[in-house]
Amino acid sequence: MHLIRRLPALLAAIILACAPAAPLVFSTAAHAQAPAADAAKPADAASPAGPETRPGAAARARDGKETIENPYGLEALWRQGDFVSKGTLIILVIMSMGSWYIMFVKVYEQFKLFREAAKVKTTFWSSGSVAEGVSGLKEGSPFRFIAESGMEATKHHEGKLLEQIDLNEWVTMSIQRGVENVGSRLQDGLAFLATVGSTAPFVGLFGTVWGIYHALTAIGIAGQASIDKVAGPVGEALIMTAFGLAVAVPAVLGYNWLVRRNKVAMEHLRGFSADLHLVIVSGASRKAKA
Repeated sequence: MHLIRRLPALLAAIILACAPAAPLVFSTAAHAQAPAADAAKPADAASPAGPETRPGAAARARDGKETIENPYGLEALWRQGDFVSKGTLIILVIMSMGSWYIMFVKVYEQFKLFREAAKVKTTFWSSGSVAEGVSGLKEGSPFRFIAESGMEATKHHEGKLLEQIDLNEWVTMSIQRGVENVGSRLQDGLAFLATVGSTAPFVGLFGTVWGIYHALTAIGIAGQASIDKVAGPVGEALIMTAFGLAVAVPAVLGYNWLVRRNKVAMEHLRGFSADLHLVIVSGASRKAKA
């Protein structure tokens, strides 16, 4: 009984004894967390200066892409190549520019000739005379040049030597000369296309051989065939081969296409010259009879 009466007093003493320990435990945990937070702060402060948190790195991380300069591309070829490689590349560029220029010019000339052929069919043969029909043709037209050649043949058929030639043959020869002159003008530039088409692959092959020579030289100097030693020269060789083919193929295709169109143009010219010859000769015969 005596212990029971004293039990409340003992419980109160125990509570008072344990009460200060609870705040001590929580303050100790707080002090333990504070140094950890303080230690984390320098790491967080140092993180912006790290390589992965810079603006460029962050942008690359967001985009998921990273631009890497190609050390074996065309720019690297021009920057690292010697005078032989650069000279070969310049020759190929000149060949390509000349080929495309000739192709565009010849197509334009042929277009004008076909348009003039259609105009001749509708206007020239409905004229009252050859002179009137010639005046209706455009200045510098190949059809006008042929017609004027035939007219000049009828006007200048004098002289002891020329009088020995029949007028019919003289007019025929004059018109034929005009057609041949126009045909030779139509062939201008095609020889360049043929030359480029046949030589450009070999020019590119020369650049290929030169690049392979550089690769073998790099292997000999390094003493081992590592990929970084031969990748540049071999890439240069492949680029030269591709350039040679890229220059040659359009030149060959353009040459064949222009030759075929020239044949069509010459058919128009020959047909016009044959009809013109008959008209001029028949008109000259009537004048001679009169």
